[in-house]
Amino acid sequence: MAVAPRCFAKPILSAAVKSIAVFPAIMFARSGLLIPLWLLATFAQQVPTLRTQSNVVIVPTLVRSADGSVLYGLKAEDFVIEDDAVSQTVHLDEAVETEPISIVIAIQTGRRAQREFPRMRGLHALLNPIFDQADARVALIEFDKHINLVSDFTSNPAPINAAIEELRPGDSGAAILDVVSYSAKLLNQEAEGRRKLLLLVSETRDHGSHLATIDDVVKVVGISNTIVHVLAFSPSLSQLLDTERGSNSDEWGGVDLLAPLVMARHAMKKNTAKAVARLTGGEYDVFASRNAFEEQMIDFTNRMHSRYMLSFEPRRPHPGLHRIRVRLKEPRGNASVISRATYWAAEDGIQREQ
Repeated sequence: MAVAPRCFAKPILSAAVKSIAVFPAIMFARSGLLIPLWLLATFAQQVPTLRTQSNVVIVPTLVRSADGSVLYGLKAEDFVIEDDAVSQTVHLDEAVETEPISIVIAIQTGRRAQREFPRMRGLHALLNPIFDQADARVALIEFDKHINLVSDFTSNPAPINAAIEELRPGDSGAAILDVVSYSAKLLNQEAEGRRKLLLLVSETRDHGSHLATIDDVVKVVGISNTIVHVLAFSPSLSQLLDTERGSNSDEWGGVDLLAPLVMARHAMKKNTAKAVARLTGGEYDVFASRNAFEEQMIDFTNRMHSRYMLSFEPRRPHPGLHRIRVRLKEPRGNASVISRATYWAAEDGIQREQ
């Protein structure tokens, strides 16, 4: 999260306050994912930051009940935000519900992604609710080891739909870090005052990124305030399921007993797609069937405007890493709160990345 390129803009609360830069690290209790905070500190001195008129920290926050439904109708006074364990005055920008959307859809075509193409049938129809929104703009990227901008931002669904219908297998790569960095920079070129989203459809781990590192992705995503939503597939899981269903006998002659072992190894290694989603306060879902994919796409479109745009003004923030905790003042059953978890503050900003 950056100190505020105004894609999640709220009225400036005080003029000419110190410029600071804010961007997230990766720690999310709900997911069980933990990427140590020292990872962010290693590149603190090289971070691109923004010059702004305010030190407002924007905290997009999603509140879900135990059954997964979104809790609406909450007010600023219903939330508690702590910055390094110090309670802050919470502001809520209700006007952002009317912000137009810019969204990049990035679909992996490399490695075994072609196995997932049948599960993605009907994706173009599921995009109709996005195109139906006023002034919505959608771009489409296909990626393997390379990034292919199939369609730049458009409000016309025709080129997007045509490309989705003609997905073709790519090479042996899945350059997730590269495509996230590229997409965030693409979104950063969109006008301010727009909600910026990346829908990443990919496997869980990066294979073949050569243009962007983890540090690069953390920086550029923080600058653009992009929220990343991931619909992930596991090549091991889908391979095992397809083999059991007899739908991929051309590739394996029988059930590969190593598939569960491969899945276990993947679970013990870094999950690139999940880390990026948590980094931005987005959501991460895994699909292994067409029905699951469609249900998760419907959830995604329904939740595009479901986040509370909370914010606070740090009180003389010390330079460096800050930890944010967002919670409900009064518990509401087993409701969960999903938000960015950290930000980085610097007293002197440097030029905004273009």
